[in-house]
Amino acid sequence: MRVAFLNQFYVPDLSPTAHLCASLAEHRAAQGDEVTVITSRAGYMAPMGKASGDHAVRVLRVWSTGLGSRSGLTRLIDWMTFYLHAMLRTALLPRQDVIVSMTTPPFIALAGVLHKLLHPTTRLVLWNMDCYPEALERTGMIAPGGLVARIMRASNRALFRTVDHLVALDRAMAELLLSQYEPRDRKIPCDIIPNWERASLFQETGGTAARQRLTVLYLGNAGYGHEFETMLRAAELLRDDPVTFRFIGGGAKRHWLASEQRRRNLANITFEDYVPKEQTPRVMQEAGCALITLEEQMLGVMSPSKLHSNLAMGLPILYVGPAGGNVDEAIERFGCGISLRPGQAQEMAGFIRELMRDPAHHARLRCRARDAFEQAYSDRRTLPRFDAVLESLRRT
Repeated sequence: MRVAFLNQFYVPDLSPTAHLCASLAEHRAAQGDEVTVITSRAGYMAPMGKASGDHAVRVLRVWSTGLGSRSGLTRLIDWMTFYLHAMLRTALLPRQDVIVSMTTPPFIALAGVLHKLLHPTTRLVLWNMDCYPEALERTGMIAPGGLVARIMRASNRALFRTVDHLVALDRAMAELLLSQYEPRDRKIPCDIIPNWERASLFQETGGTAARQRLTVLYLGNAGYGHEFETMLRAAELLRDDPVTFRFIGGGAKRHWLASEQRRRNLANITFEDYVPKEQTPRVMQEAGCALITLEEQMLGVMSPSKLHSNLAMGLPILYVGPAGGNVDEAIERFGCGISLRPGQAQEMAGFIRELMRDPAHHARLRCRARDAFEQAYSDRRTLPRFDAVLESLRRT
């Protein structure tokens, strides 16, 4: 089967979608598929990881600007230049049996629509990571219901008339997309497949619970849509406790967080830059639990990608965000942490103190976290579910 993947980022870039795309592309190539990836030469950031060694995947890197996400304008320019070259390169591909399009950048699946117009037997899978325009509206980047939002929704309706299969990250995301964009004249098959991590990268779980200080780790992007006021208030309550909130990464809210840390004189919050993907297990071994946050209004629009690696390392999850999303569902199903709503700083501080006070409880949560990874969020569990989606399209 000929399968093509569309995504702006690919390994060695550090973007989570780059590694997810590579994991699935390499897996399908190992199954005997003829796999092509269309991606950008520019990265989400300067490449820091190791390039994939799987030469069975044909990676076509098209030119685009690499201005980065310093502003909405620079990001838009990067998107537009990638759109143009990816559209052209996808159109020139020989007929593909299936095109799997991610949503970085938004609406890049329209390149798959163009290929499908030229080759009507091609099947299009939309692998949805974020929802647009909803993400932009709910973070205040565009006016809700304004002209830009209406154009995006019209584009979605046109896209969904052509999509053959939808893959969403959680139930809330699937319901949002299908309720707004599913055509009236047909049902779009939909599978909910969470993101994952490669089990081979996380063969050792985190360190022991017995440490003089407990580290609460936030690893990755601190961007729009993530909630941090609750954490800041908890850090104030824990000012005199042996606790460190360790932020590793970047994101749009990183500068604001650092400013608040200084303003509130919180020495128990530290900041470091991104680390290469292959070094993340070592960093996680030093942590006692993992912090994941989401703004209330982002339910169904975003699905935090930090969950899977933290579970892989056996880190209890400290989640602050709306109920009903993928992280909340994992905690409820596996009992691997605590799910709090924004504003519950007292409860956050209490959970952290309990981890320090009761090493046996901490150890139980670690075991449950790793079990959750093994049962639901490793590549060994999720890749076969993607295989089933692609095989179903082969038969249509």
